[in-house]
Amino acid sequence: QGQLVESGGGLVQPGGSLRLSCVASGSMYYVMGWYRQAPGKQRELVADIRSTGDKNYADSVKGRFTISADNAKNTVYLHMNSLKPEDTAVYYCNATSCSLLYVYWGQGTQVPVSS
Repeated sequence: QGQLVESGGGLVQPGGSLRLSCVASGSMYYVMGWYRQAPGKQRELVADIRSTGDKNYADSVKGRFTISADNAKNTVYLHMNSLKPEDTAVYYCNATSCSLLYVYWGQGTQVPVSS
């Protein structure tokens, strides 16, 4: 339990779309989500999804990003549309165990938004 492997990052033009994937090892988690960290800034929550299906989004991505999960595959996705240069960051997958005792992080995937 606790290994998170992200994929799907890469250079995208403003207005473009990208889908990030995160595959988690082990059993179900209480909440899985995506955080991002831009150069010179603190890491911030982008979106998360609980095992109940409840979703939470940062105001800056509402209406543009969608988080979803495939519980059978222990995978969480971040669908990003209408990308802006200010979305440029390293995106990290995050998972919290059902016991709430453990928090896991992926290695991060770069998403540069530039023309």
